[in-house]
Amino acid sequence: MNTLAVYVGAALAEIGGCFAFWMWLRLHRTPWLGIVGIVSLVIFAVILTRSEAVFAGRAFAAYGGVYIMASLVWLWAVEGMPPDRWDLVGAGMCLAGAAMILWAPRMG
Repeated sequence: MNTLAVYVGAALAEIGGCFAFWMWLRLHRTPWLGIVGIVSLVIFAVILTRSEAVFAGRAFAAYGGVYIMASLVWLWAVEGMPPDRWDLVGAGMCLAGAAMILWAPRMG
């Protein structure tokens, strides 16, 4: 799996899992959504281990930028609220940081 596919898959699983808990606990939907959330969060953890990064901390840090952008896509696609320009600028900055963390040339 390539890095982008891993991070996008992980983001969808994590956001979906967290949103299941949000619906259960904040929107007072069925408690079964807690089970859905747990399963989705386990899938997230498994997918994220497929990152090509050598160190877990670097994989997690770089994933953070993708998570932020994916959260804004979720905000728009699922919750019906389009991100504003500041959301997009901030997410762009985070993605640039994630790219540096992942693909910067390193010695040793």
